[in-house]
Amino acid sequence: MTKADGVAAVTDADFATEVLGAELPVLVEFTAAWCGPCHQLAPVLSAVAAQEPDRVKVVQLDVDTNPEVTMRYGVLSMPTLMVFRGGEPVKSMVGARPKRKLLQELEDVI
Repeated sequence: MTKADGVAAVTDADFATEVLGAELPVLVEFTAAWCGPCHQLAPVLSAVAAQEPDRVKVVQLDVDTNPEVTMRYGVLSMPTLMVFRGGEPVKSMVGARPKRKLLQELEDVI
């Protein structure tokens, strides 16, 4: 998995606590080490995490080592970005995108 700076990794074991129980909306990137677009998205996620720390929590979940959460939310393509608010998924997006576009897409949910 490509680790984005300032972006925590979550697992099947701590997903409920770190994502579903979070006070802020949480942007989860479902990612994998072999995923090219995921590597392109890493600096975008770092930038969003740095720019919006009071509005959104940004985390990554490796689909290869965390199949339970991946299957629970029906994630089939990488990268999938999912926003959770109040323990529920409220938005899902597939594919890498530039920071400006990602922030526009997040505007209605964070």
